[in-house]
Amino acid sequence: MTQQGAALQTYNNELVKCIEELCSKRDELNRQIQLEDEEKGRLQHDIRVLTEKLSRVNESLARRLTARADFDRTIAETEAAYMKILESSQTLLSVLKKEAGNLGKATEPRGKDH
Repeated sequence: MTQQGAALQTYNNELVKCIEELCSKRDELNRQIQLEDEEKGRLQHDIRVLTEKLSRVNESLARRLTARADFDRTIAETEAAYMKILESSQTLLSVLKKEAGNLGKATEPRGKDH
């Protein structure tokens, strides 16, 4: 019976040792889980902050793109109007030169032949 008691004691010691090792591994796993859970929380916070920042940047970018389109439209309209002014000025100058020539002919003294 002593042999059986010794064997039982050995098994008991090994079983306790195995249980302690499992508990130790579980405690380490819990520590790792807690660290990763904290990291997850930090990452989720960072994602919220970055998402809000991205939203603000997108809104600002949309306003700036609209403003640029307004500038482009105003510049194009102004350039077109300026080209019309240049064309009108050129036409006016041409007409003025022609009329000045005609007036010059009308005010020239008549020839000595008459």
